[in-house]
Amino acid sequence: MTSETTRGIDRRRLIAAGGLAAAAAPLTGTGTAHAAPGRIPPDARPGGAYDRLVARLAAEGRFSGVVLLAHHGRTVLSRAYGMADRERGVPHHENIAFNLSSASQPFLSVAILQLVQQGRVVLSDPVGRFLTGVQPEIGARVTVHHLLTGMSGMDAPMPDWRRVFHSRAEVHADIERWIARATLVHPPGSASNGHLPGSGVGLAMAARIVEAASGMTFWDYVHEHVFARAGMRGSGYYTRDQWLTDARVAHPYMLQADGTLVDAVRHLDRGGVNEQTRDRNPGRAFIGHASGDAFATAPDLVRFARAVHDGTLLDRPHAGIFAGAKLPGSRPGSFHAYTMPTHVINGQWTYGRGGGGPGIGGNWTVYPDTGWVGVVLTNQDGGAVVEICVKENEVVTGAPVDPPGGG
Repeated sequence: MTSETTRGIDRRRLIAAGGLAAAAAPLTGTGTAHAAPGRIPPDARPGGAYDRLVARLAAEGRFSGVVLLAHHGRTVLSRAYGMADRERGVPHHENIAFNLSSASQPFLSVAILQLVQQGRVVLSDPVGRFLTGVQPEIGARVTVHHLLTGMSGMDAPMPDWRRVFHSRAEVHADIERWIARATLVHPPGSASNGHLPGSGVGLAMAARIVEAASGMTFWDYVHEHVFARAGMRGSGYYTRDQWLTDARVAHPYMLQADGTLVDAVRHLDRGGVNEQTRDRNPGRAFIGHASGDAFATAPDLVRFARAVHDGTLLDRPHAGIFAGAKLPGSRPGSFHAYTMPTHVINGQWTYGRGGGGPGIGGNWTVYPDTGWVGVVLTNQDGGAVVEICVKENEVVTGAPVDPPGGG
């Protein structure tokens, strides 16, 4: 279970890290390119400005991870730099799975909308139709729509980020207790409650609604009805045991006060470096839940985007509901959809999600008007992820790209 510290990420805000240091592992750069014919900006192609930018940042120790640009489902550029597991000498490659933190929240939205499509859930349903153990006022007034837009008006005491969990059952029981402690502090629908420390409890409630309506655990439902149906074979809600043993899963490297990096999963006693992350370590959770911490590979996020729009996961009307603007954002051209921001950039409609935590960061963006998907995934604090994301955005929307080396 993670916090929503990066809720509503936009491309120009820091979502997480990508590399720093002389302490970094030796760089390895790997990549593939299968460009679709036509309509591919030169700067997006192998050897173009974007490729050169990422290579330079990796060579400087400022990025460790994977970047991928895909056009209509075909890979245009795929690059991997750095190490997924330094202790075992596993380099990054395209099919390494990364912890997504909050960038996995749209999987919850798809799960809910599948149940809406089947008639098992209505977006205007009050929470109390599905859940017991919540405060009566919440059960009667807060709707499924409120949960997915962050407009529930709820808050709850923050979880104990220092606790180390050891089983799915233990995590599930803790989530049940968290939900039961939620209180209504604003009228539902009156204002976004994303600033409230415990507002992520709304996503936990939405996941419980998935369970109540489907008869499956949230984890099993998403594995079967989202990941498997979309062909996302490298993705999952992996446990800490899998994180430690599976060479296809990237380990998070957290920056410490002395400038070193430590493997979070192998050092559960350590936390992040700043005030927000000092008590947090993603490996303590044992398994992630609705507010974050699913794992995915870069190609799987492309598959997810295609499966949303080709009828595999949702029919056309519900795919439109998934990606459509629900609320205005804080800047011109920005909006909020269900569990993710949307934007109009250079005349293109875009949506996607970013997330970050100690040693982890992910950002993926879909450009449905032109068929592009861009993914940036990292497993190392510090660095240049924001710069990489902004340049990707400029490449695929046709904005000017500064020459690499220009700062």
